[in-house]
Amino acid sequence: MSSSRDRALDAAIELLGTRGLKALTHRRIDERADLPPGSTSNYFRTRDALLRGVADAILEKEMSGMRATFAPRSAEELLDALVALLDRTTGDQRTLTSARLVLFMEASHSPALRESLGRGRAAFEAALQSALVELGARDTVASTRAVMACMEGLILHRVARHDDSDVRPVLELVVRSVLT
Repeated sequence: MSSSRDRALDAAIELLGTRGLKALTHRRIDERADLPPGSTSNYFRTRDALLRGVADAILEKEMSGMRATFAPRSAEELLDALVALLDRTTGDQRTLTSARLVLFMEASHSPALRESLGRGRAAFEAALQSALVELGARDTVASTRAVMACMEGLILHRVARHDDSDVRPVLELVVRSVLT
């Protein structure tokens, strides 16, 4: 059974991902999580603390589902892993991803939130860069940035534009270019 704090964070992610930033209030979270009034504010006193808590919870959920993604033995395995990751983040985890994207915009006004979200990106970049080193990429910094930019753009289009077109050809072009 999950703790009240975890239930509050899950409810906050659901609200952010389905209704946007304006829907995120301590009271609505308590209602959505079926918690006594004031429960969420006991864990997260301020809105900033709540947003950082949500960002950390999103990172934890995303990282737990991503660990095996970056142990490819070939360019084809990397491509398959990236396509699967993109499909998962915009399919089963669409609400979670939408919540993260909402937080990205809010982070432009909040250094603390920007730092929280930056930890997730840094972890993803490090794992990807390590995989690219193993696969023989020449300029792993630029290669990592190129793959990251491609993935982020495709995720944004899938979520914001409901664009469910096949991402494999685009990712294949980028993966092949960074590994040749």
